[in-house]
Amino acid sequence: MTVRAVRGATQLDVDEAEHLLSRTAELMRAVLDRNSLVADDVVSIILTATPDLRSAFPAAAVRAIGITDVPMICAKEIDVAGAMPRVVRLMAHIESDRPRDQVRHVYLHGTNVLRDDIAEEQ
Repeated sequence: MTVRAVRGATQLDVDEAEHLLSRTAELMRAVLDRNSLVADDVVSIILTATPDLRSAFPAAAVRAIGITDVPMICAKEIDVAGAMPRVVRLMAHIESDRPRDQVRHVYLHGTNVLRDDIAEEQ
């Protein structure tokens, strides 16, 4: 088994806790589903939020879907002028036999423009 990194992002409509938790959970589930992963395949997760998101910790959404024994950290994304607002990003380190070029990165709700070189059509 090899450790790989899988990326993802989602954009929120508003900064409300329930909405942030729902969109983050959707993102994490999509990462798992599209890469045929289960929680035990996840080694660690880094989650970031743009500075305009302050209603909840994205890691709480991941824990709420049952991923409770994986190290996670939340951080603030750097505040770049003109950057897409209200975005939660994640980078999950996973154990997988997939070659690097077959890892499926997940960009939801318009965030595919952030990494159009690796984002799949959603």
